[in-house]
Amino acid sequence: MLVTLNGVCKGFLDETVLKNINMAIGEGDRIGLLGVNGAGKTTLLNIIAGALDCDEGSVLKKSGLVIGYHKQNEALDSENTLDEEINLALKRVFELRKELEGLSGSISRTDAGSQEYEKLEKEYSALENEYNALDGYNAETRINTVLNGLGFGSFDRNMRVKNLSGGEKIRFSLAKILLTEPELLILDEPTNHLDFGMLEWLEGYLNSFKGAALIVSHDRYFLDKTVRDICEIENCELVRYKGGYKQFLRQKEERIALLEKEYSRQQEEIAKLRDFVNRNIERSSSTNSVGSRVKALEKMELKQKPNPRPKDVHFAFNYDIEPHKVVLTLKDVGVHVGNSQTGKQLFESFSLEVLSGEKIAIVGRNGVGKSSLIKAIMKRQSFSGAIRFGGNVKVAYFDQELSDLNLNDTVIEAVHRKFPQKSDFEIRSALARLLIEDEAVFKRVRDLSGANRAKVQFLIIMLTRANVLILDEPTNQLDYIAKEALDTALREFTGTLITVSHDRYFLNSVPTKIIEMFPDSLEIYNGNYDYYLEHRRLPNADKKEEKAESEQSKAYTETKLNKALERKKRAKINALEKEIETLENEIASLKELSASQEVVSDYQKLSEILSQIEENEKALAEKETEWLEINE
Repeated sequence: MLVTLNGVCKGFLDETVLKNINMAIGEGDRIGLLGVNGAGKTTLLNIIAGALDCDEGSVLKKSGLVIGYHKQNEALDSENTLDEEINLALKRVFELRKELEGLSGSISRTDAGSQEYEKLEKEYSALENEYNALDGYNAETRINTVLNGLGFGSFDRNMRVKNLSGGEKIRFSLAKILLTEPELLILDEPTNHLDFGMLEWLEGYLNSFKGAALIVSHDRYFLDKTVRDICEIENCELVRYKGGYKQFLRQKEERIALLEKEYSRQQEEIAKLRDFVNRNIERSSSTNSVGSRVKALEKMELKQKPNPRPKDVHFAFNYDIEPHKVVLTLKDVGVHVGNSQTGKQLFESFSLEVLSGEKIAIVGRNGVGKSSLIKAIMKRQSFSGAIRFGGNVKVAYFDQELSDLNLNDTVIEAVHRKFPQKSDFEIRSALARLLIEDEAVFKRVRDLSGANRAKVQFLIIMLTRANVLILDEPTNQLDYIAKEALDTALREFTGTLITVSHDRYFLNSVPTKIIEMFPDSLEIYNGNYDYYLEHRRLPNADKKEEKAESEQSKAYTETKLNKALERKKRAKINALEKEIETLENEIASLKELSASQEVVSDYQKLSEILSQIEENEKALAEKETEWLEINE
């Protein structure tokens, strides 16, 4: 085992965060860690990484365990260049390379066969073994593969890290940790700031990663692609499930139902036993029966009452008026940002017709203008061309920045501002269905978590009763329980949905049409995200880039395979040479023995030895042939 946690407990002030956590991380494990916001996921990661001590219990780690820990949104910010930071990540590799080069020069200047020569060769061999273990010969290929995969392929590696954007600094921090290839990789929300291409690359990288990985992620699709176990922290306790995210949902429901059933069955049994005892305690004829039931009660191992199920979040989107068949028309629409001289044309000449009841998701590379298109449709962004809604259309808009909410309002004021005719009771009842209850309704919007701010905005949308929903990154702030509830509500919504999202699980679950944006065109796919992946058409530039990445990945794999084969071949040759030497020694000994007076005078013994010599010579010939074939 790499890490074993036994009875770990942790609290802050008077609040218990983790209680009696038992967990084992073995070599090659792929574990996803789930829990609602504040459940204690990051606390557990910090305890495993050694950044935080537990209050009770123990954390046992393999001796010399190397852990690579990527913290959520931790940006690498330094005066170093990209190259200098990469060299720090592979410091030992480059140190060994320099030492090997120095030793190689010393060996070439030393007389072969001398004691100094043998000493240098032995030292070189030991360092080379360490260098091979660190995959040093493939260091440059690994660097290029990771940097290309995370979007740094075209970057000048002499630029300083501090000059990267915020998202780029976080991605580069992830790249640096991946390059260290630790035995245990701990990733806290690694998918932040990654586009679809980077996500797919990271999934492939993790699936071929030799070490173990413990991953916290809000990306349900990513978890399904990369983990083989799910650990969930709920009510301060941890439960482990086999399989990915989808299997976790099913197994959790089955587990809770079973616990509830077993507890109820035992409570019924206890009630029956107690009832029998109470009714028959004074009847002498039942003394034995009563006594046996009392003993049964005393010996019974009481099952712990299951934790109450968390309350469900209830989203529901309804409307009153059916719109006309065509709900939205775009004609030659374009968006230019910035001034006319230094600005940028994001896209132009987009034309699109949206029909009632369609559920459309807009996807595309970061920076192509997806959110700008949504804002243009809502007339919140200047544009060229024409945008027109159809008859009887009522629109509700979810802005990923949640800029429509006044931060100084209380929750109840924020809803009243949009719906002054609603009573406090109606608003509080609606908020309670989204699990914003009691004193939370009087909190200022600025003091809410991101998830609760999003829920307030969703409540306003639900009360609007719109037949067209336009949602920009609707799942970003929500935990996985709320995401599941939102997925269900939007699937059941019979109106029209237009959404921009990076949530691939959501894109697979809700939309029935995917539209991919390019700077000069739109590509339409009549299906969900998996259908889009299977049928997508890439522009020539992207095809070339994908082919180059594929060829580079293939070359990297082939190089690693060749190195592995070479090491295997060298090991086989060494083993054969030892076997040949052993056989030759045995044959020489047997021949010497066969010539002794004692054996010569004993026909049976001589016959056995000669037979053994013949078998050994036959085996020797086979080993020598095998050695020659390998060395050809």
